Amino acid sequence: MSVVRLGQWLSLSQVSPDIVLAQFKELQRQVPLLYALLAVNSVAVAYSHFDVAPGWMTLAIPALLISASLARLLVWLKRRGRQVDATAALRQLRLTIALAVLLALAYVCWALGLTAYGGPYEQAHVAVFVAVTVIGCIFCLMHLPQAALIVTAAVFLPFLTFYLLQGHPVFVSISLNVGLVALVMLQVLFNSFRGFREVIVSRGEMERLSCENLRLAHTDALVGLPNRRHFFSELEQRVEKAAADGRPLVVGTLDLDRFKAVNDTYGHLLGDKLLEQVGERLRTAGGEGVLVARLGGDEFGFLIDADEGTARSIAERLCHAIALPFDLDGISAEIGASCGAAVFPDGGTTAHELFDHADYALYHSKSQRRGTATFYSAEHETQIKSERAIESALRTANLDGEMDLHLQPVVDGQTGRVVAVEALARWQSPALGNIRPDIFITVAERTGLIQNVTLVLLGKALSLLERLPPELKLSFNLSTHDVTNSATMIALTALVRRRNIDPSRLIIELTETAIMRDFEMAQRSIQLLRSLGVEIALDDFGTGYSSLNYLNRLSVDKVKVDRSFVHGCDTEQGLNILRSILALCSSMGLNCIVEGVEEAEQLTILRDLGYRDFQGFLFGRPMPIDELANWLDARDDFSAEAEQSPDRAVRGSTGHF
Repeated sequence: MSVVRLGQWLSLSQVSPDIVLAQFKELQRQVPLLYALLAVNSVAVAYSHFDVAPGWMTLAIPALLISASLARLLVWLKRRGRQVDATAALRQLRLTIALAVLLALAYVCWALGLTAYGGPYEQAHVAVFVAVTVIGCIFCLMHLPQAALIVTAAVFLPFLTFYLLQGHPVFVSISLNVGLVALVMLQVLFNSFRGFREVIVSRGEMERLSCENLRLAHTDALVGLPNRRHFFSELEQRVEKAAADGRPLVVGTLDLDRFKAVNDTYGHLLGDKLLEQVGERLRTAGGEGVLVARLGGDEFGFLIDADEGTARSIAERLCHAIALPFDLDGISAEIGASCGAAVFPDGGTTAHELFDHADYALYHSKSQRRGTATFYSAEHETQIKSERAIESALRTANLDGEMDLHLQPVVDGQTGRVVAVEALARWQSPALGNIRPDIFITVAERTGLIQNVTLVLLGKALSLLERLPPELKLSFNLSTHDVTNSATMIALTALVRRRNIDPSRLIIELTETAIMRDFEMAQRSIQLLRSLGVEIALDDFGTGYSSLNYLNRLSVDKVKVDRSFVHGCDTEQGLNILRSILALCSSMGLNCIVEGVEEAEQLTILRDLGYRDFQGFLFGRPMPIDELANWLDARDDFSAEAEQSPDRAVRGSTGHF
């Protein structure tokens, strides 16, 4: 071993933190025994020389040595069981080596000094004292071999030299025997320490592997973020800390917008690459102290230890980061993200409440403020209570007796003829009164009751179709969950086949959102419906995610332009959008129906653009079938004039409402 390596070994500079901590832990139990041994043996030697040696050798010096030993013993006793870091432990080990050498030299010099007094028994006691001290030091310092070696050398070398110079054969033999025993014990100590070190290294490696396995078990393999298991485990812990310490905590959920469209268009491989980039952006945008996790699919969660103002800024930053274009092997993809968040304790006091309320706020964002962050509020609490009451009423409702359909006409704006009616659901609950369809349909979708509602309403729609004039068609809306549920579609087609109607008079309306939720399933549903002879209309056109590629792949017969475009028809931008929609549909041979026409001026603009079929309050509000029949009879008075003056026919139709 070179001098440099020896110095490194003695100074513990190459020892790993795991081994340092293990050594320190063992020495906490053993070093106090060493100092106790030295103190007791010193008292014994001083006592045996009390009558033959001067007082300063049997009282003063032993008192100093024993006081130093007892002081170090108390220091180590105070440290017993105390947790320290590797740096502090290393500092204590180095101090132990230095003090052990000083005390060893002081004890051996004092003991050898006593050999000048007394007879052979007293001298033999000194030799025994030194031998026992060496052996005791080796045993007690076996987990710090540097100290054991230096202490042995510090004791044995003066001991052997002293007796060799004296030349007494008995004491020379004793010193040589003690040295031999010490060397053997040192070898045993080094062997034992080697095994001890290997155990610590193996244990450390096992702990690292265990930590790595635990990390992998709590990490999403695709995006490298913490997974759902880690998120909810961390959520539970942070809620407990927030409750105990009064710390701020915000729980959030984030859902990607338009991700499925990209995934379906370009395939799962690029979809996975997109998720990887999303994960990296969320990690960067979240910053230090924000836990972002992938909960599954295109849903993510985040935890922020901050007040609502700071958390709101971070949540908006996350949404903005996802809204920027992504480069996927040369393909530019644009998606978005909507956030929902709940603040402890106003938004919930348990992990379940906070996450559930954050998820509700996310639902609110996606339905009303897509691409932004919504924080759970008292208003949402009222909505939840209302929705729970609606859910309870819906579960126990007599759907056939409580639900009905109102019919709204679709009019040919050129001739004034009614060409179709749209069936719109109505629910009059005995407990809650009249409930808007957008509310109870949403609740039915969220609670899995939508299939029953759809089939009951479709049965009523088919019965109404039998009562309508044969030239009229009837439109019926399917929800997002209906279109993507194979069981619902099978039950729906079976219901249509059982009824004595001409399927070509039935128009099924699907929203872009429903189609984009599961495009492949939506395609199969459309093909199944068209096999019956049913027409397909794409509802709320322009508000969803449709592209030319999707529209070209869908077997639809007509599109219904959303009412939001009608409200902007008096602006240049609005006119350009309406022209583009009409040109697109005309090029694909699709009929256009404009929804939400409420004013004659709007009708004039839309007809001048080239639109023909319209639906809205200008022509007629949704009404029961009996009222519709009267309304149709009244319109017959204008039928002769409709061919000559569509404007008069339109004006006449509005006079009944």
